[in-house]
Amino acid sequence: MFDKTPPKGMRDILPEDLLLREKISDTIKGVYRSYGFTGIETPCVEDLGLLTSKQGGDNEKLIFKILKRGEKLENSSADDLCDLGLRYDLTVPLTRYFANNCGKLPSVFKAMQTGSVWRAERPQKGRFRQFVQCDIDIINEESFLAETELILATGEALEKLGLPDFCVRVNDRRLLKALALACGFCEKDFDKVFVTLDKLDKIGADGVEKELSEAFGADGAKKLVELTESLGDENEKAALEKACSICPEAGENLVNIFGTVRACGFEKIRFDASLVRGMNYYTGTIFEISYGDYGISVGGGGRYDELLGKLIGGKVCACGFSIGFERIFNILKDKGMTVDDGQGKVVFLTEKNASPAVLSSALSAAAQKRTEGNVCLVLKKIKNFGFQLSSLKQAGYTEFFVCSEQGIKKLD
Repeated sequence: MFDKTPPKGMRDILPEDLLLREKISDTIKGVYRSYGFTGIETPCVEDLGLLTSKQGGDNEKLIFKILKRGEKLENSSADDLCDLGLRYDLTVPLTRYFANNCGKLPSVFKAMQTGSVWRAERPQKGRFRQFVQCDIDIINEESFLAETELILATGEALEKLGLPDFCVRVNDRRLLKALALACGFCEKDFDKVFVTLDKLDKIGADGVEKELSEAFGADGAKKLVELTESLGDENEKAALEKACSICPEAGENLVNIFGTVRACGFEKIRFDASLVRGMNYYTGTIFEISYGDYGISVGGGGRYDELLGKLIGGKVCACGFSIGFERIFNILKDKGMTVDDGQGKVVFLTEKNASPAVLSSALSAAAQKRTEGNVCLVLKKIKNFGFQLSSLKQAGYTEFFVCSEQGIKKLD
């Protein structure tokens, strides 16, 4: 006997939801293709050594590991039972993909990938252990052109989906490090400091200062919170000027990004000095999309100029943006978005004991309708014919034909 429900944290997707998911995916991909991004595909399973290379932050603790097979499993020790794992994001697999195929790819490579990822975290409402990510990345573009295109493409995708109430928050990891150093924090403590700073929206300035004080002392904690908040209190121009004085390289980069994006007519962007992003591999610009009254992030990303170099040697610049596909789906479903592909939907119905000749006639008529661009079903009537018709209408079918020995008759 087995449990008919999906494993904990997984789910079945019903047809109407799948149609909406496909519509969302097609819309996003259509926009990305118009910016020159090309689709790639990587395996769901990757080498455990790659997945645990200290680049995935806390996600490395959430890997679904896969046991070795056959003799390899029998000959393994208790500490060496697994050699593969399910991917927890699409960025780390992309680095392996590029390292393996860079000789066959353009010098500046604009990659697009949509696929499932897995994390063994505690399931909760709207959060699953298997979920879809939708990523775009630009590899080998050193300048702020990469960030600009990623922001513009992602913003256009959200607009095309009918989600205009978003804002792209932007910061730079180098500025965060400069702020921390200026406040007396040691480089070895940066990760812990930034994890706490990232809670500013959730626990407020007092809560962040309290946590930092308990871990590192009151002076540095108070100074960092005040400095970060002061950058948020000022108007954008003044805040970016102050950022330039604290970390010229990061500040100039932010000025260029904001200036170029705004020159392209994109205004849904703001500087946020408290933005951290959790992945250890970010080295420069970082961004996150907040969505309106929902108060949630629906996407994020940043520059990771060192991750690829660890695999293929040297410095390989890279920058990426990931849309939170599941959150986008939930928002659009909550808004009542439906899929109308403009196709006619036709049903040919026969009696339960219809002869081969009647079935052939129904199938031939359906085939003809399909050549005219319609979606067609051939079904046998059920006992509760009224319920059957009602269900078909609810599914979007609008034309009904009854097939019998006397011919094919359209239902009024």
